[in-house]
Formats: sequence, structure tokens, C-alpha cells
Amino acid sequence: MKNKSFRADAIGSYFRLEWLPLLFVTLSGLVYNVGLLAGPWYEGRLAQCLADILGGNASSANMAALVLGYILVMLLVQAARFIKRFYVRRFANNINRRMKGILYAGLVRQSRASLEKEGAGELMTKAISDVDDCVEGMRKFTTEIFDTGVALVGYMVMLLVYDWRLALLSLLFTPVSYVCAARMKKPVQRAGAAYKKAAGALSAATLDRAQNAVTYRIHGCEDARAERYEDTLKNYETAAVRSSVQQSALPPLYLAVSNAGVLFILWLGAKNVLGTGWSTWDIAAFTTFLSCFTKLTVKSSKAAKLFNSVQKAEVSWKRIKPLMKKPEEFPELDIPAPETVTLKDLSFAYGDEPVFSGLSITARPGDIIGVTGPVACGKSTFGRVFLCEAPYGGSA
Repeated sequence: MKNKSFRADAIGSYFRLEWLPLLFVTLSGLVYNVGLLAGPWYEGRLAQCLADILGGNASSANMAALVLGYILVMLLVQAARFIKRFYVRRFANNINRRMKGILYAGLVRQSRASLEKEGAGELMTKAISDVDDCVEGMRKFTTEIFDTGVALVGYMVMLLVYDWRLALLSLLFTPVSYVCAARMKKPVQRAGAAYKKAAGALSAATLDRAQNAVTYRIHGCEDARAERYEDTLKNYETAAVRSSVQQSALPPLYLAVSNAGVLFILWLGAKNVLGTGWSTWDIAAFTTFLSCFTKLTVKSSKAAKLFNSVQKAEVSWKRIKPLMKKPEEFPELDIPAPETVTLKDLSFAYGDEPVFSGLSITARPGDIIGVTGPVACGKSTFGRVFLCEAPYGGSA
């Protein structure tokens, strides 16, 4: 917060503040993705080695060496993945804590009238759900840069190296899934916004029902309020289902569209193995190409899922952005050193009727003093007098 260039209403400022976790994410992400490219190659070599063993051209020792190398590479990949995800989670937790701190600081500085106008349910949704969704979108974006973006580029390059014509033909369907995801952006955002609004209305209705239950029962409108609450609940359930369908049902469709290119690989790749295609392949090349393509399509479906998460985060950010204002920094309080307090012949009266008189006491720094007495003997009045909130006699 002490960074003067920090802007609470700018997403980029949160990324800049978390540069150190992002540095670890970048380094471990690069190691992770380079290791991922080795996976299809090893799978192809293992398939070829098995075929050679069956043909009497290789031994089990060759297979064991490949398996050992594959295991070591995968262990390195998983270690890099663990480091990357650990720092991505730390990055997200830091931003979540910072955003909520700014949001709460802004809320406590608003007037009671403005808070009541906004509505308790709406504020609860913004302060909890919207911040969480916004941070989740930032986390997924940071994660998928490497899990999806860099990996996709690496897999594409690998496919082009093996057979660029077959690669281009089989990858024709992948951009189609991206286009579909882009076209679904506005419907997903509308569904997400409607869900957020319904969640806020439900929170407000629940709070109102809990606070005013006795009042509604006394005035005989409990049944009407219960019916209205049920309508609010049904609207929330409908909005939640629509939003969930938009976000959960579409990624499998994107994956199915991307996987359509496997038909070309099975047909033209088999020709390459037989020596009648565009390239000359062995079983290892065919297996590597097919494995690489399937991993690419899975990653591309995650990219479409990422689009949905980012769209959901955009909706939440638009809702909380007006409240994301950097709180002013107050100067440190100049608290004087503790001193001895002496009360001498303290007295107080309501008109001509005295409450207490002749009170004398000396309180030193660190003393703990209790005031006891029966009800209505003047304990609270003594406290008011001690704080100079009421006129008194004597000296303090």
C-alpha cells in the first residue's frame, strides 16, 4: 500500500506488486512446459521400442532405459508444476487479501445512508463473492499462460516439425473452438451479471427475514413476506443454473470441436507410416504426433474455459471497481506519555439532589481500578464526569 504508483482501481497494479511470486511462476512454468514436450517424445519412443522388441530388434534393457528416463523427466515436470502452482496460489491469496482490505476500508468510510441505499445483500456479495471471482480469474489467467499458452505454442511447433501439412490440416478445428468461445463472451457475461444480482437480492432478503421476523408476524404479513422470499429464491436458482450451464457445459463442446482433427491424423498419419503419405514415419513418430495433438486439444479446451473465467472476473471487477479506492493514509497519532491522574473532592448533583460528593482518588500509570456499587448509585454518572461530559465540583 505504500507504493505511490499503486492504483487500487487498476488490475495491472496488483500484478506489479506481486512481481516476486510471478517471477517464480515464470521460471518454474518454463521448466514445466519444456518437460511437457518431452512426454510425447518418450511415449513415441516407448511404442517404437515395444515394436522393436516384438520384432527382435531391441531388448528389455532398452525399454528399461527409456522408462527410467521418462520417469525422471516426469518427476522434474511435476516438481516444477508444484512450485508454479504454489506461487500462483500465494499470488492469488495476496491479491485477495489486498483487494478485500481496500474494499472494506472504502465501505467503512461511506455514510450510513449510502450503505443502506446500496443494500446489505448487494454489499455482502461484492465484498465476498465478487472479490473471490475476480481473483480467481486473475489466478487462472496467470496459471494458464504457461499451462495453456506456452504449452500450445510448444505442441504446435512439435507438430509442424513432424509433418507441417498434416499439422495445419488437423489444427483447422482448434481456431473454431476459440471463435465459439469468443462469440459466447457476451452471453456468459450477461448470465454472470444476472447471477450476481440475484445473489445480492437473496442475501438482502435473507437478512431482512431474519431481522424483521417478529415484526412481520405481529403485523400479520409473515405469509406475504415468505411468499416474496420464495420468489427471490426461485429467481436466484434460475440465474445460478443459467450461469452454471454457460460456464460448465461449453468447454466440453470446445474440446469436441478441437478433437475433430484426429480423423485426419488417423487417416493421413497411417499413410505416413506405410510410406505413401506426405512424410515417412515410424511408429514412434506416429505415436508422438497423435499424443502431441491430443494434449494440444485438451489444452485448447482449457483455453476456452479460461475465457469463461476471465469473462466472469470482468463482470465482478466492474461491480467492485467503483469501491476500489486507495484509502487515505492518516498521520501517526501523537499519543502523550501516561501521567498520574488525581481527583480531589469530586462531586456531582442533578439540580439540588447530590449523586456523589467528596470523591478523591489517585491513579498512576499501570493501575487497574474498579468502580462497584448497587444499581443507580452513580457509577455511570461518575464515568461521564471523569470524561468531562457533565459539569462537576472539585478538581481533576
